[in-house]
Amino acid sequence: MSAASQPSAQAGKLDAQHDNKPEPMLSLVLIVFYVHLAIYLVNTIGASTIDSLLWIVYLKLPTAMSRNAKEQARLKREVVQLKREMNATSSQDEFAKWAKLRRRHDKTMEEFETLNKIIGTNKTSFEWTVKVARWVSTNGFKLFLQFYYSKTPVFELPAGWFPYYVEWVLSFPRAPIGTVSVQVWGSACAAAISLTGDVVASALAPSNTQKAQPVPAGGEKEADKKTQ
Repeated sequence: MSAASQPSAQAGKLDAQHDNKPEPMLSLVLIVFYVHLAIYLVNTIGASTIDSLLWIVYLKLPTAMSRNAKEQARLKREVVQLKREMNATSSQDEFAKWAKLRRRHDKTMEEFETLNKIIGTNKTSFEWTVKVARWVSTNGFKLFLQFYYSKTPVFELPAGWFPYYVEWVLSFPRAPIGTVSVQVWGSACAAAISLTGDVVASALAPSNTQKAQPVPAGGEKEADKKTQ
């Protein structure tokens, strides 16, 4: 082998080693962080609150369900109005008028109940769909990342900075030694987000605790004397 070919062969080996070397995945770092942030927001705000807000937004859209909701509100107002008119009308002195109001009330009430059942059924189906979509996009996606990228390092640790057992823990369960696995990075993101949220909540929460003012001995008696 000539001397000119030796440097090229060594360069090829270095390139091959560089290709086999695990590289950090910045996109995976951000994706895992945003997934855990979304999970924290859902747990903090509350799934039922999110479902109710999405249902309200859905009823604002130009759909058949939105028209049914408007009709339900109109029928409810009409039932209340007819009930008031019935109470204000004597069933003995004005029986014909009272009977007419009663028939209108019963018919409107029947339409309202029928429409209310339809809306209730659609709301249950809507909430179930939202719950499935929310789980798939948060916890389900988190499990997928942990399984699919179980052997992929999120980023590398500086060489020689940590003892072997620390590197093994940070690479658990299947990432290369000397790197941080997606499971460990996800746990770190969840802990950091939770801690930050607690700090922000405690900083923004108004302080309702007031220090008790010491009452001097005999103060209550003096106050009673002044009021007498």
